[in-house]
Amino acid sequence: MTTPPAITDSHCHLDFPDFDGELPEVIARAEAAGVRRMVTICTRLDHEPRVRAIAEAHPRVFYAAGVHPMSVHEQPLARLEELVALAAHPKFVGIGETGLDYHYSADSAGIQQQSLRIHIAAARETGLPLIIHARAADDDMARILTEEHGKGAYSCVMHCFSSGPDLARAALELGFYLSISGIAAFPKSEELRAIFKAAPLDRLLVETDSPYLAPPPHRGRRNEPAYTALTAQRMAEALDLPYPEFAARTEANFERLFRKAA
Repeated sequence: MTTPPAITDSHCHLDFPDFDGELPEVIARAEAAGVRRMVTICTRLDHEPRVRAIAEAHPRVFYAAGVHPMSVHEQPLARLEELVALAAHPKFVGIGETGLDYHYSADSAGIQQQSLRIHIAAARETGLPLIIHARAADDDMARILTEEHGKGAYSCVMHCFSSGPDLARAALELGFYLSISGIAAFPKSEELRAIFKAAPLDRLLVETDSPYLAPPPHRGRRNEPAYTALTAQRMAEALDLPYPEFAARTEANFERLFRKAA
């Protein structure tokens, strides 16, 4: 039996109820598909202990934590020292997810921006990559990321990137990474695939954002880390690259950015 190319799911949510009672099987399926590492993301700091416990229980799982922009109005603002303290854990590999989401939560734009800047400060202080969620907020996102980078460099991945070419360009000019989710495998996502095709190959990651955004042929059903390979295979085709080569390049990119998980 041929061993599939190694690949990493750089963003998933293994603590969500969708995986209750099935986590060992979900992780086993991921490993069988070549997904040798997963980064499970905590979106509310009051959930951090249970996300940490998943990473501690599974050798191939790492974690990150922050306050999702859609939760900032109902959570206390994260404190810089709190995020820095979490980063001491050996399996804690990134800050976030954080960011801006004006699609559903434009009324909390001010507090979202404040929270984002706190997370950026934590990324800068710890040297860990910032994990960004951006939706319907391209101009403010580009402005804040650029302003903060001017105060001191930090690393960053634009998770589940599905914004426009201007934000992609701004992020790439800052040295950041773009992460490819199942959206890029949807038949009508030609414009999004064009953004990834125009980006440097050494700035691309892959992810599921599971349990959301399953790629074909599972679209509309629960996503899981094993399906990272399906998205990566579709993107390799779009880039006219052999899948093993694309997988190897994204692995190198992941290890360059998420150094603690290397």
